[in-house]
Amino acid sequence: MSILSIDTRRANAEDAFGISGVHDASWKQAYTGLIPHKALQTMIRRRDPKWWERAISHSTRILVLESMGQIVGYATLGSNRVATLPQQGEIYELYLLPEYQGIGLGKRLFLAARKELAALNLKGCVVWVLEENDPAVAFYLNAGGTEIAEGNETFSGKTLQKKAFAWN
Repeated sequence: MSILSIDTRRANAEDAFGISGVHDASWKQAYTGLIPHKALQTMIRRRDPKWWERAISHSTRILVLESMGQIVGYATLGSNRVATLPQQGEIYELYLLPEYQGIGLGKRLFLAARKELAALNLKGCVVWVLEENDPAVAFYLNAGGTEIAEGNETFSGKTLQKKAFAWN
């Protein structure tokens, strides 16, 4: 009988390659067909292991979800970037490798990210999601999020709607 170990912890420089792999696979899965191909490929290429190494060394708050020594998910978080929203904290990104989705690990990482925001004394939390990203919208609704704002993002001339979900 083997035991599956899953841990959530702060990222360190040695995690950059693993985080980059999660970013690549999860973004391709989540955004192919939503974000124009060229723009998506550019965004994925930009976030190579060196980019993540710099982010970690410059104190970007990144949590990783690790299973059996492999990085299978990550979350980036910090202060809310939209001053007109009352929530002080924001989860900027939360992604898992596609094969680790749908089994409760996203919720585990989400709760760890919210706990980290609370430890930073940031009250409340907001997450922005592309409106057409149905799995992400469903995830945050199931996590108890309330839709509080709308906006848009433009990628290579294509404007996509986004929603903000909040927890107080």
